[in-house]
Amino acid sequence: MTQQRLSLSSMIAAAAAVAALGLPGMASAAYEHPANNEIGVIVHPEHFKSDKTRAQVKAEAEAAMQQGRLSYGESNYPIRTPDAGPGTTREQVTNELLNESPAEREARLLLYSRG
Repeated sequence: MTQQRLSLSSMIAAAAAVAALGLPGMASAAYEHPANNEIGVIVHPEHFKSDKTRAQVKAEAEAAMQQGRLSYGESNYPIRTPDAGPGTTREQVTNELLNESPAEREARLLLYSRG
């Protein structure tokens, strides 16, 4: 019977595997836990601890949105778009189309054709 020595690379690989498999278990010791039910999680509110009030969190989120540090999907606040002013009416658009020159008409048709 022969014995094999463990190499350094196999020890590092084993440590990495243990860390990779252990981290999800440590992360699940939080606010939500996976569950075999319709929702898929069990929520434990007593596990959630915060030092900030609701008003402080809302103020921070609003400030981050105004500074552009959050994308639209990261918060419930809609992105503020600059006011473009009054738009054109249907009648104005119709008049513009009726009064365009033949060159402008050709350019418009080329632009919007499948061409």
